[in-house]
Amino acid sequence: MSLLSASGIDYSIERIPILEAIDFQIEPGELVGLIGPNGAGKSSLLRLLTGIEAPDHGNIQLNGQPLADISPQQRARILGYLVQGAQAYWPFNVEKVVGLGRIPYQKWWRQSSVEDQLKIEQAMQVTETLAYRNRIVTTLSGGEQTLVMLARIFATENQLILADEPVAALDPYHQLHVMEILRQHASGRRAAVVVLHDLSLAARFCDRLYLLSHGKLDCYGAVTEVLTGENIARVYGVDSQIECNEKGVSVTPLKRISEHHP
Repeated sequence: MSLLSASGIDYSIERIPILEAIDFQIEPGELVGLIGPNGAGKSSLLRLLTGIEAPDHGNIQLNGQPLADISPQQRARILGYLVQGAQAYWPFNVEKVVGLGRIPYQKWWRQSSVEDQLKIEQAMQVTETLAYRNRIVTTLSGGEQTLVMLARIFATENQLILADEPVAALDPYHQLHVMEILRQHASGRRAAVVVLHDLSLAARFCDRLYLLSHGKLDCYGAVTEVLTGENIARVYGVDSQIECNEKGVSVTPLKRISEHHP
């Protein structure tokens, strides 16, 4: 049984089609990448998979149950969602923000437990945010805030993490770090879905890829099946150099295709 699956998803905003006939699934132990040009529908699909938005047509199931039938509290324990450009707007210290990830396990009258504090410590350690645990989160850089928001998700111990462009504001060191911890998370019964623009990072870390174009699923499958010169030229409108070796697949865009119209 798939951890999360969607079939026949249609979604529109003010009668403008955003997604059409999308099928998607992720199994335990997988890190799955959503790729495609700007405006392809990747972020919209991620919001539907979290239950934040509801599709016009189609079905989404989580652990074999309709997503809409799962209570918000239970959904929050299973699904962790990192929004695009994740930042904090509350003048709390980092440890307090990370601690918000324990709310799905707490009653309104209960103080944080020893177990809660342990999970918070572990989340900050994994994301390398311990060094600024006492700083006010709004004083951090955008990249640092992204790591703090990711730590909050890890404190919840979600089975499935859905991350929308989590490396966009990060330097190369932290890009690799975030992808490494998402890759580490996606093991056993756990999994992760990540929206990426960097095709080489997608190739290096993901088990499978879904390539979206104009709100439709262009193709999906193993990295080498999706990241072909033909597919990249058709969807992105660029000629590219693709190299495969023992370290994986790397993609280097070379030039735009002049006759391509996004």
